[in-house]
Amino acid sequence: MQDLTPSTQPKFSIALVNYKTPEVTAICLDLLKKAINPAEVPVYVIDNNSADESLAYLKSLDWIHLIERKAEAPEVGFMAHGRALDLALAQVKTEYLLLMHTDTLIYNPKIIDILLEKITSNQQIAAVGCLEQVNRPIYATGWRLLLRSVKYYSRKLKVALGIKTREPRLFYEVYLKSFCTLWNANIIKQHGMSFAMVERIPGYEMQDLLPKLGYEFVAIPPREMFSYLDHIEAGTVSMVSALAKNHKRVKNYQAIVKKVKSE
Repeated sequence: MQDLTPSTQPKFSIALVNYKTPEVTAICLDLLKKAINPAEVPVYVIDNNSADESLAYLKSLDWIHLIERKAEAPEVGFMAHGRALDLALAQVKTEYLLLMHTDTLIYNPKIIDILLEKITSNQQIAAVGCLEQVNRPIYATGWRLLLRSVKYYSRKLKVALGIKTREPRLFYEVYLKSFCTLWNANIIKQHGMSFAMVERIPGYEMQDLLPKLGYEFVAIPPREMFSYLDHIEAGTVSMVSALAKNHKRVKNYQAIVKKVKSE
């Protein structure tokens, strides 16, 4: 691998985890290379024990820092992803760390400037990102909130009446999603935290704990965020879990890949 050490210390690094997604990972990294200068921005790609052709592809790239994670036992889910991110966190020397998914496709690098501008405006900001993984139309968002709120309050009522039910879940989003979130890596390290603290979506535990220490989280509206990028919601699930071809997630994945390849 070539020497990627820049002449001046970069302000942020990028980390993403690959797991058996050769096609979309290649598209993601191709767009990312156009959006940044790899000689100035360290890009860490953690292969999460894929054991497929995506690893060979990653080894062919001379502009990324490849980390091969070999789990002693097969791992899936949140903890596997969080532990992979922690490998990159341990290596980055920059103040900020941009987390991406391999199914995040950046078309306009201005989104990175926006994230940096917001997080550097206040040293108490721990992360900047988006509360939604996709950009839904207003009517779809409203309908989703209505259905979720009915389910939430019905379960709250059952709990109050002593009726056995599932734990009520908030009907609105409160956590920044990790598909494109800029974190203050120094804050994470200063407080001895990590992305694999508990069996939860990486970053959620820190979003519960850090506000108690006086830190803030800033959310960018979905309409603004998705004017610069696409995200194939649950893209890895769509490709790895053998979902039916007519499943909406598979259709979404195919539509976005087709869009990128046609441009």
